Amino acid sequence: MSDAYRSRPAVHEQDVDGFGTVRVLPLDPPADADVLHAWVAEERAAFWGMNGLTRDQVADIYAHMATLDTHHAFLVLKDAEPVALLQTYEPEADRVSECYEVRPGDIGIHVLLAPAGDAGARAGWSAALLGAVATYVLKTLDRPRVVVDPDVRNEKAIARFLRHGFEAGPVVVLPEIDLPDGRLPEKKAQLAFLSREVAFPG
Repeated sequence: MSDAYRSRPAVHEQDVDGFGTVRVLPLDPPADADVLHAWVAEERAAFWGMNGLTRDQVADIYAHMATLDTHHAFLVLKDAEPVALLQTYEPEADRVSECYEVRPGDIGIHVLLAPAGDAGARAGWSAALLGAVATYVLKTLDRPRVVVDPDVRNEKAIARFLRHGFEAGPVVVLPEIDLPDGRLPEKKAQLAFLSREVAFPG
């Protein structure tokens, strides 16, 4: 593990059978900007909304997020290698709250998986990583329910969440909003929910 990751305390660490050790680290925008920019610049990440941004612009977005109490970003590692970007947020402080009835304790997440690389698709990776993320937000953070809002055109992400036990909610239109670093355009999204009792029965 690189010194940059070793010196950063994890908010969650979990050994996943047959997969490896998953660690969730608070994002360090300057240190992680190269990794993040490489991920979000790819066409496959178009729904993340950062195609065309420079490395510094990506770093600035996450530096701003680090000042918020309601939105947080994390780098997810598998055996010391970065494999995903996780964002958590309080739905009542997000535009999604205009589109569904927020329950007490709800938490929203966005997950961007790293590119598969030269080896191609990795069987079981998304399931293992989503399982660790669910454990972090539902158990470690003690939240009763997770909400996601992928773009309706992002069929792979929607299918991934549904395979993991999320229940599809309504299709909604998230309103366009102004941000300190630009505008967030209107988005037609598929809401989906995962409750703690479904993810971890008994």
